[in-house]
Amino acid sequence: MTQAVPTEADLATIMKIIPHRYPFLLVDRVRDVVARDSAVGIKNVTFNEPHFQGHFPGAPIMPGVMIIEAMAQTAAVMVGLSVGFGERAPLVYFMSIDKAKFRRKVVPGDVLELHVTVKRGSTKIWKFEGVAKVDGQVAAEAEFAAMIDMSTTVAE
Repeated sequence: MTQAVPTEADLATIMKIIPHRYPFLLVDRVRDVVARDSAVGIKNVTFNEPHFQGHFPGAPIMPGVMIIEAMAQTAAVMVGLSVGFGERAPLVYFMSIDKAKFRRKVVPGDVLELHVTVKRGSTKIWKFEGVAKVDGQVAAEAEFAAMIDMSTTVAE
């Protein structure tokens, strides 16, 4: 009998699946997981994040690359739940970022919804579409690919 894939992940589960930690863990929760297909990550943007000290003083804006990284982390959690990473936390490497567009500023106080969809998935190489939204408005979008290295895991 096949075990059902969880449809959401809290912070503790996220930290079991991906190796990222403060200040580079950029997703607080993942919901609406459809195995090997899609998920929505949630990032609560706060002024306490270190990138706001320099981007930009007096007018803090979340860097676009950090938004794309948050999309990728959401995708990694979805893949991890789908294939049962559990306690393994393999390393996931970006391979490409394409068609990145930034449409709206993301600022402290925003709740960033990271909608990711699988375009192609295999054992090792995955390609995704991502759309980041705030209050239903598109803030950023991109296509990206990642390699999952199951031979290397991160220990706590």
